[in-house]
Parts: sequence; C-alpha cells; structure tokens
Amino acid sequence: MSSWTPPSARDRKSILDRTRTIAVVGASSNAARASNFVMTYLHSSVCDYDLYPVNPRETEINGIPCYPSLHDLPVVPDMVDVFRRAEDCPDIARQAVEIGASTLWLQLGIVSDEAAEVALEAGLDVVMDRCTKIEHARFAGGLHLAGFDTGVISSKRH
Repeated sequence: MSSWTPPSARDRKSILDRTRTIAVVGASSNAARASNFVMTYLHSSVCDYDLYPVNPRETEINGIPCYPSLHDLPVVPDMVDVFRRAEDCPDIARQAVEIGASTLWLQLGIVSDEAAEVALEAGLDVVMDRCTKIEHARFAGGLHLAGFDTGVISSKRH
C-alpha cells in the first residue's frame, strides 16, 4: 500500500508554476497519440516549458529533438511526465531519481504505487492519473467544468 496521497489542486498548480523543463517519457510523433497532443499544447505559446521528448524509437517530435532515455538528456528536467504503462513506471521513477528530477507525473489513467514510493522516498513530488495539459488549461482559465473555454458568454439556447 502506497503512502502517496493525491496532491491538492493548489499543489498541482504550484508544481506546474515552478516547472520550467519537462521530459516527456513515451512521447510519440503520431499526432493521434495523447502524448503528441499534450506535447503540442505544452510547446504552444500558451505554455512556457522547455520540452525534452524521450523515446528510443524517435529522433524528433514536432520539431523537437528526441532522446533515447532520461540519462541522455542535456539538462536535468524539473518534471518527468510519463506516457507509459504502469508496469514501466517504477523503473522510470528510479531513473527520474537518478537524474535529479523534482517531479514524477504519471498521466491520466496511469497509477503505480511502486513508482510513487520510489519517487517519494527520494523527495520528488508525485502526481498520478492526471494530465499535465488538462491541469495547465484548468489553471490558466482555458478549461472549465463544461469543457473548453470558447470565450462566448450567452444565455441563448443553441
């Protein structure tokens, strides 16, 4: 049983606010993949993050050089954002600890108590089963309970 407790909305916002560099583990050049969609958003003018996609089968994603592993990155990322199966996450957590990352963030649908324990024991912040894009948009005012903010305010039925 994990000692991890989900961070509050305030804690998640704080993590995103202090993050400058993000390693996206499991990034894909396939535009239909969630990792590509999230990377596109995080690389947009809406966000101010330096992204480092990590995938041994890719060389470049959305014009950004891709790295085969976390150990090959030219910087220490603030966050390791993971798009991999839960069973892969404990090893990724160990690598995140080894390189000195501050946060392990497991994407929507990904939960690994073992990965959380590895990261927590080393002092990393841990977020699981949350999407960085959705969370950023929520805090930036671009996502509301009803969906995306269209900028239209109307009481008119459509």
